[in-house]
Amino acid sequence: MSVRIYTGPHSDRGRGPAGWIAYLPWALVALTIVGQIVWVLTSDGARTALTILTVVTFFLASATHAFISRGAGWAIGYLAITLAFGWAIERIGLTTSFPFGLYEYAGTLGPTLFGVPIVIPLAWSMMAYPCLLAAQRLSTTRVGVALIGGLVLAAWDLFLDPQMVGEGYWTWSQTGWELPGIDGIPLQNFLGWLLASIVLMWILDLLPRKVAGDGVPTVMLVWIYLSNVLANAVFFDRPGVALWGAVAMGIVVVPFLWRVWSQPQW
Repeated sequence: MSVRIYTGPHSDRGRGPAGWIAYLPWALVALTIVGQIVWVLTSDGARTALTILTVVTFFLASATHAFISRGAGWAIGYLAITLAFGWAIERIGLTTSFPFGLYEYAGTLGPTLFGVPIVIPLAWSMMAYPCLLAAQRLSTTRVGVALIGGLVLAAWDLFLDPQMVGEGYWTWSQTGWELPGIDGIPLQNFLGWLLASIVLMWILDLLPRKVAGDGVPTVMLVWIYLSNVLANAVFFDRPGVALWGAVAMGIVVVPFLWRVWSQPQW
């Protein structure tokens, strides 16, 4: 009798370093959560700085966790794909109105690269990571990962855009059809997000799948989901946003949490 061990690209088990560096992503998660709580409670004058800060800390949490748990090669690939895609799709959107509609930035989100605030690709990258890993826990096929991951990433924008438009960070010149309960943002934007997110997840799933302890991205995905539902329902007086986001994002987050609980990876 012989024992065969499969070592193909979809079975790699990430082995991160031991010691204090293993806790770095968790420290960045804590900074992100605290910063977002303060964002809700603070005055408008400090919110722009906190917006940029929490995007940076969330991005670094995703990036450092990817490096520690999946290796430098995987992390570099993920960063290259997400940052390039995030910048490119926003640049295309600004210059052609496809796929998000006719919109423009207010110039308050810090340095830009050809009109796109640098913080925007960081936001695409930070959130794509937990969305990809959640989709991979729920599907073994590339099509399934693209559709599931694309849905949860696009559902996040149901929370994001109303909040950012409310702060005046960007606006649409034309809205046309809108989702009931989400005013001032065209339906095209959300459909564009869905299309772009599906494409991004398809590309990211080309990276080798690696089994790892994914507490950091899991906590961040659940935090983003629950905190945005609560904030929009209680603090922002946007019940429509809370309902749309709760349903659309919950379609993925709830089964994902069940999978994490019933089939732990470690």
